[in-house]
Amino acid sequence: MKQFPAGTRTAVDAARAVGCDVGQIVKSLVFMAAGNPVVALVSGANRLDEARLGAAAGEPVTKADAEIARSAMDRDLLGHRVVWAAAGRPDSVFEIEPERLRELSQATVADLKVTA
Repeated sequence: MKQFPAGTRTAVDAARAVGCDVGQIVKSLVFMAAGNPVVALVSGANRLDEARLGAAAGEPVTKADAEIARSAMDRDLLGHRVVWAAAGRPDSVFEIEPERLRELSQATVADLKVTA
């Protein structure tokens, strides 16, 4: 874990602090699908398409705060050698290989970004 006094609250802040591309920052977004919590791990460069997340989850999704029960991971994160994710504090991130993050979170890899 690395701490940055200037903060890492947004993907842009975290990328600036770490010195990496914003696409290497992992955004964790919590939703509900049919009463079950769903966490999407999304590239910091992307906006989440809720319909695509719903398709990956098998149910329509709505925003929520909940414990992690199931994860979806943005395919674009796999294009980087390492990514940076929040470390439980507004000034801290940790570095991890995207495949290891997928493995640990038991994520389903899907295309989740909004497309034009």
